[in-house]
Amino acid sequence: MNNIPVLALSGIHKSFPGVKALTNVSLRLYPGEVHALMGQNGAGKSTLIKVLTGLYRPEAGTLTLDGKRIAPRRTEDAQQLGIRTVYQEVNLCPNLSVAENICAGRFPRKSWLGGGRIDWPAVHAEARRVLAQMDLDIDVTAPLSRYSLSIQQMVAIARALRISARVLILDEPTSSLDDAAVQRLFTVLRRLREQGLAILFVTHFLDQTYALADRITVMRNGETEGEYLAADLGRLALVNKMVGAPPDQQPTRLDSRATKTGAAVLKAEGLTRRGALHPLDLELRRGEVLGLAGLLGSGRTEAARLLFGADAADGGHVTTAGRSGRWRSPREAIAAGIAFCSEDRKHEGAILDLSVRDNILLALQARHGLRLVMSREQQQALADDYIRRLGIKTASADTHIGQLSGGNQQKALLARWLATEPAVLILDEPTRGIDVRAKEDLMDAVRALAHREDENGQAGMSILFISSELPEVLHCSDRVLVLRDRRAAGVYRRGELDERSVLEVIAAEPAAA
Repeated sequence: MNNIPVLALSGIHKSFPGVKALTNVSLRLYPGEVHALMGQNGAGKSTLIKVLTGLYRPEAGTLTLDGKRIAPRRTEDAQQLGIRTVYQEVNLCPNLSVAENICAGRFPRKSWLGGGRIDWPAVHAEARRVLAQMDLDIDVTAPLSRYSLSIQQMVAIARALRISARVLILDEPTSSLDDAAVQRLFTVLRRLREQGLAILFVTHFLDQTYALADRITVMRNGETEGEYLAADLGRLALVNKMVGAPPDQQPTRLDSRATKTGAAVLKAEGLTRRGALHPLDLELRRGEVLGLAGLLGSGRTEAARLLFGADAADGGHVTTAGRSGRWRSPREAIAAGIAFCSEDRKHEGAILDLSVRDNILLALQARHGLRLVMSREQQQALADDYIRRLGIKTASADTHIGQLSGGNQQKALLARWLATEPAVLILDEPTRGIDVRAKEDLMDAVRALAHREDENGQAGMSILFISSELPEVLHCSDRVLVLRDRRAAGVYRRGELDERSVLEVIAAEPAAA
């Protein structure tokens, strides 16, 4: 390996109002290597990429290219320096041809004698040349939409490589690919590595990291935790560094206290979506909190969205309330008594310009439609009741929800779904971005909802609880389903797990096929 990094960052600081996004971050990237950038959600990876690509300017620190200091202020500056990025969502035009996508913005043109028009034979030849470097032979005149997502991903890489790329940054390139497509992409990346390209590979998948990466940089809480040779860093050690759990930490245990649960109210059998989740079996009982544990990208949110009908399943079925099948929409899931609090409350949850009351009533209206007739007084009484029961701190039900703290917004969204009186409540990262006291209040509410008994002695609500914080999962859950690399790695009852044991399950190598 070359002793001089092609790209290096040192002492990088970046902050936003009230938030330190990056603190003293460093990174070295060498020619002819694949360097994995690892870290949990919020670790600072995306901010670091935006610094590298000129979208953000750091407040302190240095960037060097071949040992010479650089200061890209725009993405165009970074591209001219040979720093190219392919983002998670393929940013191409499916209605245009493969060649047009590769050459867009820099089309070969005829001389002024030819009127300066686009030289289409040259465009097609240029596209074939770039794709040949990746050992990819496809019809460059065909619309991009004809090809699979994995081929589109490679076309995006070809576009990035066309203009003298020195550094290729890949941001979660495999998040929507199935196993065969991942292996095809890896074959291309290994070929590019052999050609001397420096590749920064941002991923959450442990198996893919160890299959491809030469070195690993781990980020946590906006700081560089360390830089390691992949061959010298074990899986469990990597997970510990990502989540900040040292091996000698006092474990948080899933205690063995008895809780009363009833019959299964939701069953998923073979539920799957190509590129998102391998076939999953799941059972949730009445009065139970079932925790989903795993790293970001393990398939937790993907499973929740399939159970709620937000994404369409390719196989398997869900059984609840006497109905069995695949939900075609969230409306069908809501009608079957399933509620879902998304992890992205700003874009998929709270309507910030509406009042707290209106936000609480939204799901109730969606479930009952035109059959729901409530007077203004009834709406107010319902909102006030949940504000009181959940301790939502707001001046009144008429206050815009956007004026509330993150914790109180989350409580209002919980109230929205509780108002529908669901049989199953799915909570995806319900404590993200809220303070410690609000987290405790919300977890207390979750346990109370599940473990209460009605007047007939029946168990309470069934809750699927998803969190990146292992202590929260272990504290709230009656059972824990551990996911790893988009598939189930095991289900555990109370008393069987502590935090270290979960980390070991997450970090374990997959069994040989």
